[in-house]
Amino acid sequence: MDYPPTAPLRRRLPTAFFLSIATATSLIPDTAVASETPRLIVQVTVDQLRADLLHRYADRFGKNGFNYFLGNGTVYADAHHAHANTETIVGHATLATGAQPAVHGMVGNLWFDRKTGQTVYNIEDPDYRLLCANADVDEATEIDPTQKAAKADGRSPRAILSSTFSDELLAATDGKAKVFGVSIKDRGAVAMAGHGGKAFWFSKALGQFVTSTYYYNAYPEWVTNWNSKALPEGYANTEWTLLKDRSTYLYGQSDDREWETDLAGFGRTFPHAYGDADGKYFTTLLTTSPAGDALTLSFAQELIIHEALGKDDVTDYLSVSFSSTDYVGHLFGPSSLEQEDNLLRLDGVLADLLASLDQEVGLDNVLLVLSADHGGPDTPGYLKSKGIPAEYVDPSAWEKEAAIERIKQQFEIRGSLIEKYSHPYVYLSPDARQSSDAEQARLEQAIAKELQNLKGIRLAVSSKDLMANRVAAGRIHRAVLNNFYAPRSGDVYVVFEPNWFLNDFDGLEVASTHGSPWSYDSHVPVVFVGKGIKGQVVTRAVHTVDVAKTLSALIGIKAPSGAFGNILAEVLE
Repeated sequence: MDYPPTAPLRRRLPTAFFLSIATATSLIPDTAVASETPRLIVQVTVDQLRADLLHRYADRFGKNGFNYFLGNGTVYADAHHAHANTETIVGHATLATGAQPAVHGMVGNLWFDRKTGQTVYNIEDPDYRLLCANADVDEATEIDPTQKAAKADGRSPRAILSSTFSDELLAATDGKAKVFGVSIKDRGAVAMAGHGGKAFWFSKALGQFVTSTYYYNAYPEWVTNWNSKALPEGYANTEWTLLKDRSTYLYGQSDDREWETDLAGFGRTFPHAYGDADGKYFTTLLTTSPAGDALTLSFAQELIIHEALGKDDVTDYLSVSFSSTDYVGHLFGPSSLEQEDNLLRLDGVLADLLASLDQEVGLDNVLLVLSADHGGPDTPGYLKSKGIPAEYVDPSAWEKEAAIERIKQQFEIRGSLIEKYSHPYVYLSPDARQSSDAEQARLEQAIAKELQNLKGIRLAVSSKDLMANRVAAGRIHRAVLNNFYAPRSGDVYVVFEPNWFLNDFDGLEVASTHGSPWSYDSHVPVVFVGKGIKGQVVTRAVHTVDVAKTLSALIGIKAPSGAFGNILAEVLE
């Protein structure tokens, strides 16, 4: 369906809030009058969408996907995450809460719990269980009668320490608002749905969209029906092929690159074969391709219909986080033929989502927000092929450095000094614990000083210094401080040099990883569209913590508890 540049709106608001674009062709009759507040807010988050990629491919996007946002919305061209560890849960929680990680507590996808000696996954919650479609709660203890899933890992938002925009919407409407989060990734859905909404994500073990007993005791019938269609299995023995003629692609002649990752035989070149439905990595390969976003769209469309979103005067909220861009970026990099084709396909997915919203709710009743949880760097192989220095770094080698050995001698440490590196933190071993806080601070500072002398490390800051706010006034230091929450942060925060990267992703050696404060990781889109918002490009610097506070101001509710961003005035003009 074709959309006009902007639908004219007549809002019953004070004169200062009136905006009308008379030249546009309306999707609704001229006599219709829009309500004061949107019936539905849809927050679209594209995982690892670096802001410049939208403009790189804009001339080949259709007019109803990304270009609908760019052409009709208030576009913030210099929007950044202001925290240093630009990872998935960190960015999603920041967008949801309007708070920095230092406040909302989600300092990384993983952190090390010294009390238990275990690595903690951000939203894992043992008090709840994964709820499996076609099984009641008792059966869910075993996850699935077919035993396809290995363990009963529950998920909840309880580790998020601030309220979210969606939480405040529920509070302001006495629970009458409907709030949902959908994503291939559990953390992408859970963070945005907040503490009071409902979250659904894709289980690679089951090949279904699932939730946990935190949210439901039993599935809504429509979820069971969607899963029973077995749409993922429709990709069996098919291939990810190019959407358009190869000659039209920027990277059409640059398909086979030695630095790209061949995951489980998926290959480095088109076509990429999914294999049999019972293959060990079949559902994983779906998520590392545009199929993941297509499945997310299908599930979200079903949710919009069956949960009757936007059908009354109470504002509802839907978050849709598209994750395939992140997985494709890790395997192939942002400047690759795979990512180019993935974004062209995602553009069509967004157009289909807007068409569904128009059909079910009417776009004149919808407020849209587009952003990303983080950006993503080009791969070292690609950068070096263009003459730009870039390298990988190996934290496992640090313990063997002569400087670390000197510290062990200085502080009389007989065992190991570093217990583990869980990005971006160094965690010291129990052998290295000092007898007093003052001595511990001296040790951390000594390690930070020596680490900064190692190749590939730009900055290392001790947690004792962060706790005391003993940091320089620079932007990178401030970003590190924004990321610091003492109960979950390690002993020394490490920032790599620009274009120096880890190449580990969940134990897999990959082509590219994010997680730095540098602009390629921090620069993301922030676009507001709908409800009389003016089409314009704003070039002043803004931050992702501004999004939740602006949404709150736009519909006149209290901002989330930890929100310290600014209200983006252009959205409210």
